[in-house]
Amino acid sequence: MNLIRFNQHPVSMLNELMEDFDRNLFSRQNGRQQMTPAVNIRENEEGFVLEMAAPGIQKSDFKINLDNNVLTLSAEKQEEKEENTEKFNRREFNYGSFCRSFSLPKTINLDKIKADYKDGILLVSLPKREDAKVAVNRQIEVA
Repeated sequence: MNLIRFNQHPVSMLNELMEDFDRNLFSRQNGRQQMTPAVNIRENEEGFVLEMAAPGIQKSDFKINLDNNVLTLSAEKQEEKEENTEKFNRREFNYGSFCRSFSLPKTINLDKIKADYKDGILLVSLPKREDAKVAVNRQIEVA
């Protein structure tokens, strides 16, 4: 039989659990729900491609800003649902927003950044500058 030393007091574990529960339960502030869309970044010979999964957001809701080599992607979604029946009236509002920022390397051609939104995926093309595309492949000897 192996004995395992338990270093954390059960009360502190319960406190951590309750803090996580509260943080998730009360994540809606001022009627807004914070969304954090998943992002994939891949590099090829021509540059980088940033793929953001943002289903249900309209193309016009996106804002893409570039400031001092920091690319900021944000969107705000506003949805209103109304249900009328003979006995009651119900109206629900749903707001959501996100903001993601990425520091771009100096090798990116900032003038040729393009964005496209199709099938719930925002694609941002970040082409490399011509002088950055020249890759020097050589063997370096250890002295």
